Amino acid sequence: MRLSDDQVRQFQEEGWLFLPETFSAEEVAALREEAEAIYAANRPEIWREKSGAPRTAFAAHTYNEAFRLLGAHPRLIEPIEQLFGEQLYMHQFKINAKAAFTGDVWQWHQDYGTWLRDDGMPEPRAMNIAVFLDEVMPINGPLMLIPRSQAHGNLQAGHDLSTTSYPLWTLDDAVVTELVQEGGIVAPTGKPGGVLMFHGNLVHGSAPNITPYPRKIVYLTLNAVSNHIRKPTRPDWIAHQDFTPILPVPDDALTQYARRYRQAAE
Repeated sequence: MRLSDDQVRQFQEEGWLFLPETFSAEEVAALREEAEAIYAANRPEIWREKSGAPRTAFAAHTYNEAFRLLGAHPRLIEPIEQLFGEQLYMHQFKINAKAAFTGDVWQWHQDYGTWLRDDGMPEPRAMNIAVFLDEVMPINGPLMLIPRSQAHGNLQAGHDLSTTSYPLWTLDDAVVTELVQEGGIVAPTGKPGGVLMFHGNLVHGSAPNITPYPRKIVYLTLNAVSNHIRKPTRPDWIAHQDFTPILPVPDDALTQYARRYRQAAE
């Protein structure tokens, strides 16, 4: 799958792009069931809110077949190879949950700030690809983006170790206010199967989910192979140190898996 010239232009100017209905209902249904099973497991890769609700499941592509296929899917790999002009490896893979009623805040931050400070990534030549597993609505804690904020480069940040169960390099309120006055805020919403891609320096965050509607999103962080991390400080299941280029699977690989999965359950 390749991006059109208009899509490339929007991404370069705004720092983000939403691609609705990239994955079918059949593909998403299998992924959603697998995600629930992963959240129920007792593994070190699964981080929980202070309430005990699941927050993030790291590295699922290393131990789950459905997410392995998603992590090498051409609908995700090919557009980023197009933008970067080279092969990619998986820097990070996580399934983020905003559990109904208890899903907590993600403070305003830039992802590249963490990749630089904690992992030693030389340049912001890594991309976040978000795959919606549930419907993302204006009311259930959607990701909020500040358009064009990526143009400001890597901003000064403080290491927040207390607000939530997950440590984050967060931005000062005054900085966020200035960026919002310039670029506004958008909150892309859509049906399961939609894909959101955004620049590593794009400022983003999300509010708590106090609704009955859960919101699960899979995030792939795809990094240019030449831009591999130099000084990792985090466990390998958070910041991967296998820089082998991803070889895309066939386009129907996840569909075939979903059908086998459904047949086995019948």
